[in-house]
Amino acid sequence: MNKIHYGGDYNPEQWPEEIWSEDMALFEEAHIDTLTVGVFSWSMIQKDEETYDFSLMDKIMERLHKEGKKVCLATGTAAHPAWMARKYPEVTRTDFQGLKHKFGQRHNSCPNSPVYKGYSRLMAQKMAERYAGYDNIIAWHVNNEYGGSCYCENCEKAFRNWLHHKYGTIEKLNEAWNTMFWSHYFYDWDDIVVPNALSEHYGRENVTAFQGITLDYMRFNSDSLLNNFLSEKEELNKITPAIPVTTNFMGMYRPLDYFKWAKHLDFISWDNYPPDMKSEARMALTHDLMRGLKNGQPFWLMEQTPTTTACRDINPVKRPGVMRLWSYQAIAHGSDSVLFFQMRQSKGASEKYHGALINHAGRNDTRFFIEARQLGEELSLLGDQLTGSETSARVAMVFDWDSWWAVEISDGPSRHISYQQTMIHFYKALFALNIPVDVIGPDTELDQYDVVIAPLLHMVKDDYHKKAEQFTAKGGTFITTFLSGIVDENDNAILDDRPGLFKKLLGIRIDETDTLLPQDFNSICVESGELKGEYPCNMIFDVVKTLGAETIGTYGKDFYANTPAVTRNKFGGGEAWYIASYPDLDFLKKLFKQTASNYEIACKIESGEGVEITERKKGDEIFTFVLNHAEEEREIALPKTYHSLLDNQTYEAGMKLKVKAKDVVILKG
Repeated sequence: MNKIHYGGDYNPEQWPEEIWSEDMALFEEAHIDTLTVGVFSWSMIQKDEETYDFSLMDKIMERLHKEGKKVCLATGTAAHPAWMARKYPEVTRTDFQGLKHKFGQRHNSCPNSPVYKGYSRLMAQKMAERYAGYDNIIAWHVNNEYGGSCYCENCEKAFRNWLHHKYGTIEKLNEAWNTMFWSHYFYDWDDIVVPNALSEHYGRENVTAFQGITLDYMRFNSDSLLNNFLSEKEELNKITPAIPVTTNFMGMYRPLDYFKWAKHLDFISWDNYPPDMKSEARMALTHDLMRGLKNGQPFWLMEQTPTTTACRDINPVKRPGVMRLWSYQAIAHGSDSVLFFQMRQSKGASEKYHGALINHAGRNDTRFFIEARQLGEELSLLGDQLTGSETSARVAMVFDWDSWWAVEISDGPSRHISYQQTMIHFYKALFALNIPVDVIGPDTELDQYDVVIAPLLHMVKDDYHKKAEQFTAKGGTFITTFLSGIVDENDNAILDDRPGLFKKLLGIRIDETDTLLPQDFNSICVESGELKGEYPCNMIFDVVKTLGAETIGTYGKDFYANTPAVTRNKFGGGEAWYIASYPDLDFLKKLFKQTASNYEIACKIESGEGVEITERKKGDEIFTFVLNHAEEEREIALPKTYHSLLDNQTYEAGMKLKVKAKDVVILKG
């Protein structure tokens, strides 16, 4: 690789060939070098069970090869063709309500349909055989944004097989699911039905009578889709073993356990479509998660919009500078690509108003094209300086899909608690302090970290509590929260005082947990030290008794006023903190600043509010990214001499660096 990949999704099959030449000229002008093609090509190529027509795809591939473009080639299997649904109705999904779908939309294929699995695997094989000789294919893109669930008969049968493989005997399954409750004992594998609105659920996917059954179905569904990916990857590897294989993730996407998936991808790629224009911390968290999926390996930003999306109730455009700013944020957190959806705006259907590099008129003088051209020029000038560089952090946040699923399908104590929003909330405090963070899974070793933060680590698997104890005893700081450590891998309660398996580490006991509406606040009162102050807290309130831990903060009111709300327990050479309520952001900022300073962890450059500073390292070289998300110019004091890569300027130690609103500076030194 000689530079950051720059380009995105290109669908020339939607246009007359004369448009292609116009596109190529505009791509050259914008410094586009990488194009993802074939994402939805199945119906174009496979006309029926026997007929494969590659004539149009051949022209596309030949043209891109001639133009010197790198290709990320998709297998095209994200939407099955109409002939398949007509001849084999089983390929379409059955939804949560039990309704059988007809042909339409995308991601409408049952992952356990033998017909779909057979033809998708064959499609991947045919694509690999056809284009194995092209030396400009830099990656395989399998399917597209895997997601969704199916509850059909094929899935029910496959679920029973999955359970049989997991538990071995029906007796062990009954024990894991605690089926003596409500007379749910299963006598035979065929007694088991899929958990949906027709069986265990009360109309909503998160409201279930049996958490164990629903949790296993969520795991099963993630595995089913993963098996689809692996089936296609196997065919690609047989024919083109040197070409890496990926599929585009969707960030913090609840239905799929990306840590489990990541083991099978050659590199991680993901699509960044934040919910609003104030999502810089959320995006940083998700970039860090994507990087953490493969232990710090650089990832690809596979999709983002150049200007606006088209699938929401309102679709604001990215303000001037924001596309460039967010692109560099992805690079700053570990991306080796900046790719868009889409290259040319579709003329019809649901994404005809979705933003694109080239609009319907094919213009090169739009604001977004001009900004994209500027970014392309800069990435060309940067060359390979940043590619392959790494991010190092001494603070980690634990992200666990099983805990996400389990805590949100729990029938109590509160349906107002969101795992994702809690993770964002805690990360925002670290983001505001410009503390580098690795977002890791429960399997990740902790030796390289000084601080591990594990909000809502509801489920304890594989003796994770022992790993946390060993980490803390060696001198680390472990921070966790309400609803952590209290269920096993089957979502059954640990038969001990809460916080269950973290009781010894935390040195506390929880007898009751109160929950109120989000608008009903209590407070965390800290009387002395760096955390001194009164901070709002809401939603959940553990009533804590200390068993050796020190009380740091107490509740301000209610019958548990003056009882512990925040505790610290000395454990070996380190300490373990417990936060018993949903805390105010200011409290978290102070706590994390104090904790980081104990280990001399701090950003080397002081910045004003709204300025993000992060680093990537390559060998002995350190690249510091200064990203101004604020609406006003910020002035940054530099502690040493730096060379600025984007404007080729040298800034001496002590100088003031002025960074305009929505601007980016990359410093080397």
